[in-house]
Amino acid sequence: MYLWGCVGYSPMVLCGMVTSGQLISASPRRKMSLTSCRRMEAVFSAAFLLCCLLTTGEIHASVESNGVQGDSLTVLQAPEFVSFQKGDWPVSGEKIPDLVALTMGFSIQEDLSWPGLQAGPLFQRPRANVLVVVRGVDSLALPQSVASYPLENPVPFTLDSVAETVHSLFAEDTPVVLQLAPSEERLYMLGKANAVFEDLPVTLQQIRARLSQDGSVLASLPLNSLSRNAEADLLFLSEVQVLHDITALLQRHRHLAKDHSPDLYSLELSGLEELSRLYGQDSPQYRDATAILASVLQKFGEDVYALYGNSAVVEVVTVKTFEVPLTRKSRSILESKQISNPGSPYNLAYKYNFHYAVVFNIVLWLMIALALAVIAVSYNLWNMDPGYDSIIYRMTNQKIRMD
Repeated sequence: MYLWGCVGYSPMVLCGMVTSGQLISASPRRKMSLTSCRRMEAVFSAAFLLCCLLTTGEIHASVESNGVQGDSLTVLQAPEFVSFQKGDWPVSGEKIPDLVALTMGFSIQEDLSWPGLQAGPLFQRPRANVLVVVRGVDSLALPQSVASYPLENPVPFTLDSVAETVHSLFAEDTPVVLQLAPSEERLYMLGKANAVFEDLPVTLQQIRARLSQDGSVLASLPLNSLSRNAEADLLFLSEVQVLHDITALLQRHRHLAKDHSPDLYSLELSGLEELSRLYGQDSPQYRDATAILASVLQKFGEDVYALYGNSAVVEVVTVKTFEVPLTRKSRSILESKQISNPGSPYNLAYKYNFHYAVVFNIVLWLMIALALAVIAVSYNLWNMDPGYDSIIYRMTNQKIRMD
């Protein structure tokens, strides 16, 4: 009876034990079991908490290693009427051309639902927009900036649509449009840029020759661990030289910043990517190059902003690596052989301008208004009462006047 009652008292308490046919009191055992139980609960709680902390740390480490939170869009300079709001709102890489178009006061095909850029004055637009894309680094230590935003979905993009808009709207003013990628020897110049930047070194051979001439950046930069003979180091230094030459040419042609047409600059730098691939991100060469590029970009933005009379937008996009979008090619079995566009062998539709809908609505409703006006005038003329002629007509008629 006593043994059964004590064992059934609590499943977590050892009530007693029978040794040599005697019944041992369970109260001391019950106290010891409660103490040990509490100790075990504390040990299990501490172990569980430690496992949670370790798991969370591994998750954060994997996220940082994948570079999900690294790429960024930094606005170095912007006039007061182009209001960038400070916040952590992510912007997609494919929306960068639309963002540049909005900062220059142009319309875009689709609305950009991004709270980082607020609507500005209708009759004010910046005189220039400079976009610098830096590959091989997720962020730069830029001490003075307007705002910075995380960049998601970093896919390759171009500003061809913005350049086409600038050229179509300001064709008579011949604005400056410059798109340059020294590592790929890719150059696109339009308008006055052909005359201003005709002496700008473009190919790697020209840029390396420029490094040995007077006014080279090698005399003013603290190279530290960077070498003048290494291929990757020369590529990085050549890109820095291009930034220096652009500001020097703009200072020589200050009249470009005083015209009414906006200018567009798009530069892509990949020297850090080559240094990271060759030496690694923990190497002194990569750290020195990152510090040099941050200071050079800061000065480059300040110089361009001052040359355009504090009316220029300078953005820096830092991307570790561009993500190549996956595309799926397919062919329909119901594909028609009839070509709707004879000028295209691929059965493509005609290319329409994005102003087509606006022009169509203007012409349509103007024609409807004119048609209604003609109908109303014709109806009133047909049913007009001759007795309602004007007093001038009746007084000039001698016969009516005599009557």
